[in-house]
Amino acid sequence: MHFIDGGVTAPVGFTANGILCGIKNGRTKNDTALIYSEKVCNAAGVFTQNRVKAESVKLTKKNIANGQIQAVIANSGNANCCTGKQGADNALRMAKAVESVTGAKADDVVVCSTGVIGQQLPVEKIEAHIQELKDGLSKEGHEQARVAIMTTDTQYKECALEFTVGGKTCHMGTMCKGSGMIHINLGTMLSFITTDCAVSSAILEKALRESVKSTYNCVSVDGDTSTNDTLVILANGMAGNEEITAEGADYDEFLAALTKLNSVMAKKIAADGEGATRLIECNVNGAKDIETARGLAKEVISSSLVKAAMFGCDANFGRFLCAMGYSGYEFTPEKVSIWFTSSKGSKRYFENNDDFTVHGENSVQVYKDGVPLDFDEAKAKEIMSEEAVEILVQCQDGNASGTAWGCDLTYDYVKINGDYRT
Repeated sequence: MHFIDGGVTAPVGFTANGILCGIKNGRTKNDTALIYSEKVCNAAGVFTQNRVKAESVKLTKKNIANGQIQAVIANSGNANCCTGKQGADNALRMAKAVESVTGAKADDVVVCSTGVIGQQLPVEKIEAHIQELKDGLSKEGHEQARVAIMTTDTQYKECALEFTVGGKTCHMGTMCKGSGMIHINLGTMLSFITTDCAVSSAILEKALRESVKSTYNCVSVDGDTSTNDTLVILANGMAGNEEITAEGADYDEFLAALTKLNSVMAKKIAADGEGATRLIECNVNGAKDIETARGLAKEVISSSLVKAAMFGCDANFGRFLCAMGYSGYEFTPEKVSIWFTSSKGSKRYFENNDDFTVHGENSVQVYKDGVPLDFDEAKAKEIMSEEAVEILVQCQDGNASGTAWGCDLTYDYVKINGDYRT
């Protein structure tokens, strides 16, 4: 298994494109993306748990229910949420526009939107450019598509892997967007995964849900679960492997590739949180079970007080313990130890897709077995000033470990969201 270039078009049979349709006044970069497969794909998806769902989410859940998808169209600049029947009609018009130029059935199209909530989508602008969008489909089009789904993101986010299943070389690619309004629960902001590996729809569903437990669901930027969260995976089977229809060695290989891919993307979302200056990774070891370890870690990185302390480079570990204490998960406070560590040069994380870790030479322990230590404040501040900082929590309640990712809370977060609509 190794990283390759190409994003969503790395797998055989997939092309993509992105163009500017002018959905939001003043935008100068691409705002509409199309991903297309030569063959109808087996597919699965997970979606926002918010009771208020965008019209695109409602339509996509309906279309993907039979496990068959051939194309994805996504726009930025307008969420098409809280828009009533007109919004529902506009989402359907996007799917029909794709059908009109590609031949993919409207029922086999994933429709996604992201941007401002509560404004009608000017779908006619997409319809007017749909032929241009289709005509530009290519293997290189992932570079245009990955930009078209960005809103407040400062970095595009994509990744691709090559791996082997049943003696056949397979490929998996992805692109996603996410920067704010992120507190993920069985979904992401917008994330699209493509693969030429032959996998049944039922197994795709199983693998996707298993993978998100330790990746996307362990991310929080600001505690807000979006109305538009969508994560879909499309498998066209063009790698030629025997279709994976049950658990076993082939399933394990596929799940490992999917989880590695999703882990990279989850960290990229956390590191690019709105206004963020650093990535926070919390590792909890020695918990009684995996659910507890992940739950404690996510509670720590979700705390506004923790995030503010990280912005101020203040080693206020009492906030971590406080967050763990109200999490509802069982642990023994009197047996907890806490360290800060960092890795210099972490900016490289956005420049390649190497397996990223925060562990480095810099480390300071601030708490041991329930007792505060007399630690070097200057060293702690230096460590916390790096672009990626790890909070290592050692419990003594079991052997389980869990990781979660977040970012600091800065003045810029308020500036970005204070006038987001206007």
